[in-house]
Amino acid sequence: MPDSYIASGRDHEDAVQGAALLHHPGRNRGTAFTHEERRRLGLEGLLPQAVESLDRQVERVLAHLDEKNDDLERYIYLIGLEDRNETVFYKTIMSDPKRFIPILYDPTVADACETFGNIYRRARGMYISRHMKGRMAEVLRNWPEKDVRFICVSTGGRILGLGDIGANGMGIPIGKLQLYTACAAVPPQCLLPVLFDIGTTNESLRADPFYLGTREPPVSEAELDELTEEFIQAVMEVFPNCCVHFEDWKGTDAIRMLDRYRDRILCYNDDIQGTASVALAGIASALLSTGGRLADQRIMFLGAGSAGIGIAKLICAEMQTKGLSLDEARSRIAMFDINGLIEPSRFDLTEAQKVYAQNLPPMQDFLKALNAFRPTILVGVSTRAGAFNKEVIEAMCRFNERPVIFALSNPTHKAECTAEQAYTWSNGKALFAAGVQFPDVQLNGKTYRPGQANNFYIYPAIGLATYVARPTRLTDECFIVAAHATADQVGPTLRAKGMLYPSQDQILETEVTTATRIVEYMFDAGLAQAERPRDIRAWIEAQLYKPQY
Repeated sequence: MPDSYIASGRDHEDAVQGAALLHHPGRNRGTAFTHEERRRLGLEGLLPQAVESLDRQVERVLAHLDEKNDDLERYIYLIGLEDRNETVFYKTIMSDPKRFIPILYDPTVADACETFGNIYRRARGMYISRHMKGRMAEVLRNWPEKDVRFICVSTGGRILGLGDIGANGMGIPIGKLQLYTACAAVPPQCLLPVLFDIGTTNESLRADPFYLGTREPPVSEAELDELTEEFIQAVMEVFPNCCVHFEDWKGTDAIRMLDRYRDRILCYNDDIQGTASVALAGIASALLSTGGRLADQRIMFLGAGSAGIGIAKLICAEMQTKGLSLDEARSRIAMFDINGLIEPSRFDLTEAQKVYAQNLPPMQDFLKALNAFRPTILVGVSTRAGAFNKEVIEAMCRFNERPVIFALSNPTHKAECTAEQAYTWSNGKALFAAGVQFPDVQLNGKTYRPGQANNFYIYPAIGLATYVARPTRLTDECFIVAAHATADQVGPTLRAKGMLYPSQDQILETEVTTATRIVEYMFDAGLAQAERPRDIRAWIEAQLYKPQY
């Protein structure tokens, strides 16, 4: 990692001393400061006499966590720990990612967002509001770190399956960027969470005395476009090496902003491209089990928002590399939303939806549409809990020997079906993944381990690749490469258990392997601005953040 980031550097320690040092999460070592360091840095008397190792500090944290009653309490504790000592925080998280990812992110982050104003302790990141119009660059300069490489920015307009929760959505940029580091060892100092506060439609939040955001309805589309343009220009001025990660904007806004900026600046939308990539990874992994070809699949979506459109678009791009025309690829995709099957007679479709209109009669019954289209792969991005009922799963089994069923909506109570339902109703035939991690299922003497089709398999690797290679743009091909790199790490042993994604136990190894493939593509495609090394993986590993003193 760059010398400017090494927290243990003496010059950086000496720049902040005394009590201020103990309140600097990136430089604080707490009880790990030696007696000599305490004398030199004005810390004598401010700490207990004992000098502890980092491992002992982590031991104490784990004991504290074991005493908490639920994961939301553990989340609150861990956020407080990050505020005090970043090194201990990441050492703890990276010691057991399978345990801590569900606490820091999905599903616990949904509970944290719903109660964000109540559990708020300290600002993490920046809040940019409509009232800063004309001064956004000036405001961004208030951030103390000057070499910001990633901004994760959300309006809070469509958080998980919770809808518009405005400033309460700040938990998402915070959590997303924590996983850049926890999963892919991107140095935390270069990460900046931003809540773009444009107001909220959520009247109950606006009336909540603990709500922390602007208590106004959202701005118009035209004003949002104007504010976003100023924000993007300000980011490019203040942080010229920054990649903008759009997260959880309202569906139509998300698609419009990605289309507007993807060829102008270094950016991506995780809800669209990250979700698409992780879904494609699961499909590629499933096809390794079924022996099928992507070009022969018929994919049906329940839900036709930004996530569904993003997945469909990336699948079509991949199908085109397999010899299909764009029209042929689109003909293999059907979508069903709240108003029924997307077909040509509907007048309520967006431009992004129209291209997936199937030449079928109007249908408002999902099961009827399913029987008419006869998909091989079923993808739920609807937030309609229970929509994949017994009849739906049984129908998929009539069409397919091994139906592929993805219930991607989250949090848990929004999933289209559970793993147990999918395996039970299909008598173990289904290849299943969800947006959340369901427990193992015992059926007919066999253990099934459902996969979690969560973007954390993709976007941290994209972040690591972007951090080291410094590409000019992130193309759809970067996300296709990421999908196949992820799928290729699911070996026959895991697939025999029904798993479609790598184990979370070794998530850093998985992300580095995926990032290596992405970086190779970036160099081959002429996207990277860094100088190509002889050994790309070794070069990446040398730049990984390590939580150590």
